[in-house]
Amino acid sequence: MPELLIELFSEEIPARMQQKAADDLRQLVTNALVGQGLTYEGAQAHGGARRLVLSVEGLDAKAADVNEERKGPRTDAPQPAIDGFLKSTGLSLEQLKVQDDKKGQFYLAVMRKPGRAATEIIAEILPDTIRKFPWPKSMRWGSGTLRWVRPLHSIICTFDGEIVPFEIEGIRSGNTTRGHRFMGSQHIEVRRFEDYALKLSREFVIVDANARAETIRTEARNLSFAQGLELIEDEGLLKETAGLVEWPVVLMGSFDESFLNVPPEVIATSIKTHQKCFALRNAVTGRLANRYLLVSNLVAKDGGHTIIAGNNKVIAARLSDAKFFWDQDRKVKLADWAKKLDAITFHAKLGSQGERVTRIETLSAEIAKTIGADIEKARQAARLAKADLVTGMVGEFPELQGLMGRYYALDQGFDAEVADAIRDHYKPVGPSDTIPVSRIGQAVALADKLDTLVGFWSIDEKPTGSKDPYALRRAALGVIRIILDKGLRLPLAFCGEDLLAFFADRLKVYLKEQGRRHDLIDAVFALGNQDDLVMIVKRVEALSSFLETDDGRNLLAGVKRAANILRIEEKKDGVTHDGEVHISQLIKDEEKALHSAITQAVDQARRAVEQEDFEGAMSAIAKLRAPVDAFFEQVTVNDKDATLRENRLRLLNRIRQATAEVADFSKIEG
Repeated sequence: MPELLIELFSEEIPARMQQKAADDLRQLVTNALVGQGLTYEGAQAHGGARRLVLSVEGLDAKAADVNEERKGPRTDAPQPAIDGFLKSTGLSLEQLKVQDDKKGQFYLAVMRKPGRAATEIIAEILPDTIRKFPWPKSMRWGSGTLRWVRPLHSIICTFDGEIVPFEIEGIRSGNTTRGHRFMGSQHIEVRRFEDYALKLSREFVIVDANARAETIRTEARNLSFAQGLELIEDEGLLKETAGLVEWPVVLMGSFDESFLNVPPEVIATSIKTHQKCFALRNAVTGRLANRYLLVSNLVAKDGGHTIIAGNNKVIAARLSDAKFFWDQDRKVKLADWAKKLDAITFHAKLGSQGERVTRIETLSAEIAKTIGADIEKARQAARLAKADLVTGMVGEFPELQGLMGRYYALDQGFDAEVADAIRDHYKPVGPSDTIPVSRIGQAVALADKLDTLVGFWSIDEKPTGSKDPYALRRAALGVIRIILDKGLRLPLAFCGEDLLAFFADRLKVYLKEQGRRHDLIDAVFALGNQDDLVMIVKRVEALSSFLETDDGRNLLAGVKRAANILRIEEKKDGVTHDGEVHISQLIKDEEKALHSAITQAVDQARRAVEQEDFEGAMSAIAKLRAPVDAFFEQVTVNDKDATLRENRLRLLNRIRQATAEVADFSKIEG
């Protein structure tokens, strides 16, 4: 079937924008095609340094014909009205249909509208797509009004191998593109994606970003292995370099060994940030090597020696700067750096960073006491946790905050646990990040995040919809992960009801992502006063296991039946049946047995819950299954005797109350 090929060729597109731009192009064009009545089999989009490419396979050559219905005047309407309708539709009276509605009969025109050719539709939608393309940043050039991320030079637009003609700002669509800027032909004619990709590869352009990335990865690993080194993998840098080049060539450079006295993370960050280079380590010792890998965009005639020499000079200068920061920062005590935080505003309504550190220190001590961490070490780590924010190194490389604090703390003789806690107190910074290992680190990390949450809640700066400028959702998730991963018994009631509800929502999201049933989470939260995250999860796990048994499933059905009867009867009576059950009015053996079973189950479940034995609580509630079944089989709840009916409804309410010892069964599906 026919294929649509599009290429938008421009000056260099920033690497960070390429993937989203390719996705946007695919979505915008295919949505517009479908909106015009065309269907297709598949679409692939690619982004590169100088081009966005889209191939739509199996595209209809013509949109389907459609019938358009237009309601006309009533059949007994004045003749001028009918004549006007006929003129507007281009039909004769005999071609109209007659239909009935509540007001009588009316004329209906059914007009067959022939589908438009795909080329006509493409020539209409593509200029509109280009003009409205959602670049995060764009520019104008020359005297035109078109905005694009960088000056747009040419457009390929072919359908079934033939050019789809249109023009935008003096740029006419065609079927020619350009190869590599320095090594390839500047005039390549193409018809379809297959020959487009093949011809470009012969002209030193790899169209597929994933293929470019894999080329870099493979060459980097092979080159490292040949020198007894290992590549320090960095997926973010790999994707970025794949977006900077069209024909990746990996080369190895080096720097003076004296720079290895600087922390390895500083070196790796410096060469990555400034030169987009990969760090290497010794394959035997695991230590950082004085070698690095760069990704060139051409095959140099001298084997890349000139390129390597130029990069070596630049990297030497950058590492000299890093070494300067490292040497200068260590001349100042961390405690003195920390004093400078008083002059830095954290938030206009929440005071300075220094004031925040004081709060974190106090909270760290309280948490340390609760979770069994060394209180004084936790205080010390919290007091120094933010000190590196004002150092020269972190000023140059903000991503090293915390890590540099650890290095400076160790250099100044602080306890290793304190130093590690300084490094780890930001953790976890994302869903895939690790959490602090030590109790001291956990205490400070929790204090840091809880202070942020409580502070912003106090000034009513809460996340709304998709907006979360202070990353409060991430902070809450960090608290949840630390507590649950380490089983920390840290009540959160001090956070306040509103913030506690926010934690509840974040916990639901987290547990759902772990595969837990959302209805069971709701059933536990519905009990109220849930500020111990570990206990909430234990309840959910016990409830889940219970409901997987026959007793659990059948009891759930019985409880729901009781709840439904109560809901109907309470609505009918206009009152709730939550009074005491009168034993003297229990006349049937099955209702007597149920009342006795409920009393025992509630007593056993409460004792089990107090001992945090939720499996035991579920086992106690499970004993209600048989008496509940027997009750519904042998006892008529809505007895003619109003006294018996009221007492039995109260007994049903006791079933609901009994199961509420472990969860709100009304929230459970099934």
